[in-house]
Amino acid sequence: MSERILLVEDERDLAMIVSDTLRDLGYGVVVAYDGVAGLEMFGEGSFDIVVADIMMPRLDGFEMARRIRRISPSVPLLFLTARSGIDDIETGFEIGANDYLKKPFELRELVVRIKALLRRHRGGDATTGGEKIYEIGLYRFDRGAQTLTLGPKVRELSHIEAILLGVLASNLGKTVAASELMTAVWQRDDIYNRNSLHGFIHKLRRALSQDSRIAIINQRGVGYMLVVR
Repeated sequence: MSERILLVEDERDLAMIVSDTLRDLGYGVVVAYDGVAGLEMFGEGSFDIVVADIMMPRLDGFEMARRIRRISPSVPLLFLTARSGIDDIETGFEIGANDYLKKPFELRELVVRIKALLRRHRGGDATTGGEKIYEIGLYRFDRGAQTLTLGPKVRELSHIEAILLGVLASNLGKTVAASELMTAVWQRDDIYNRNSLHGFIHKLRRALSQDSRIAIINQRGVGYMLVVR
């Protein structure tokens, strides 16, 4: 059975070119032309990856992605965007996007990105810690549910926060290279991802701040280490 892709793109000519290319490669492709239709199709079908534009009528890609993440915390999500500002890229990652590709783009690059996301998603435990549960000091981290529990309080983590904490928790007391963390989340290391990584580490520090024994140490120029003193 071929892997199924939900393509949500309001530029119909581009949607046709992309969908035809992916079908020629053996993928099953369903196309929606706005965020509302994309969300409805996602709820009705089973998809291995979502490829979506950001600027769309009725419901933009950001809001559509937020709602998709409530339904499926782990489905790979790749944004296509004409926006180039770091704020928009960070917003996409915060929502739970796994990757982004700026327009105009080469179809070959899109295919490479899709294959990388599908490969990582199939790999599960090898890159993200899978569905494991970790005890981190006073906290209980459920990788599959993407939750961090302290006593009666349960905090939902974003998709990217859960990936990063999963990698750090599975290497407790060991330094994880920044490039390894970025590859686990975004499949590559570039300046945009490096800036975003710092921001997500800061969010994780705040999420774990109720236990003073826990620290995420910045090994400058190398990476990060999660420790429980």
